[in-house]
Amino acid sequence: MGRTTGTRNTTEAGNDEGMTLPLEPERFAKLSIFFPMWNEELYIHRAIRAAKEICDQLVEDKEIGDYELIVVDDASTDRTGEHADELVRADPRIRAVHHDRNRKLGGSIKSGFAAATGDVVLYTDADLPFEMIELVRALRVLRDYEADMVSAYRLDRTGEGLRRAVYSWVYNWLIQLSFGTRLRDINFAFKLCRRRVLDAVTLSSEGSFIDAELVIRAQKAGFTILQIGVDYFPRTRGVSTLSSFAVIRTMLGEMVRLRSELRALPPADSTAART
Repeated sequence: MGRTTGTRNTTEAGNDEGMTLPLEPERFAKLSIFFPMWNEELYIHRAIRAAKEICDQLVEDKEIGDYELIVVDDASTDRTGEHADELVRADPRIRAVHHDRNRKLGGSIKSGFAAATGDVVLYTDADLPFEMIELVRALRVLRDYEADMVSAYRLDRTGEGLRRAVYSWVYNWLIQLSFGTRLRDINFAFKLCRRRVLDAVTLSSEGSFIDAELVIRAQKAGFTILQIGVDYFPRTRGVSTLSSFAVIRTMLGEMVRLRSELRALPPADSTAART
């Protein structure tokens, strides 16, 4: 198989003892983190600062070799795009992708994945719904348990309000029923993926269903997905539109279309997914 999670080092033939050295831990050459942003001028600096801080620590600890931070500006009407360009000029590890028109969450995530060059990629929201220190644990789970993707779920959702909690519970139940997934919080913006997943999966959603589509297609392709629980910090600035009726209607329509498409596909070969 093409999947390697460590290199077994043995002594040279001339060594009389012939002892086997311990397995070397897997090192990720480059981590990409991208943030889909629409009118996030209140959050952009905080998000990039938090990501840069944890990435610098990961490089120092030799967990990763390098990193890049990507802002996907989804045709914002505030100063998000301007701030993104200022950050790019200040740090060569920061990049910006600008949309000429608003492409919603799905389009932004597809742009982020397409722009990312790392062998492991994290997508999350600009409002930092979890502490970035959780990325350290997620990378170790990805490595030590030889997973292809780590998806986080919120340990306590009471801070987001009853209506959104109910919507989310129903939505997760529908996804589990329709596609056989076992993820507890499929739309949470914490997806850490190996490059091989992104190379094998083609996403089509233009809306908020893209989180579920990524997981469903990866699962169908035979990739291993693990979950970790994280503390959740709800948005305190700006406005979230993910619980609007228009967004929910679009998500349900895309869910029905994907279910029809996947019915025609053959079962996955989990070994082939990792070659």
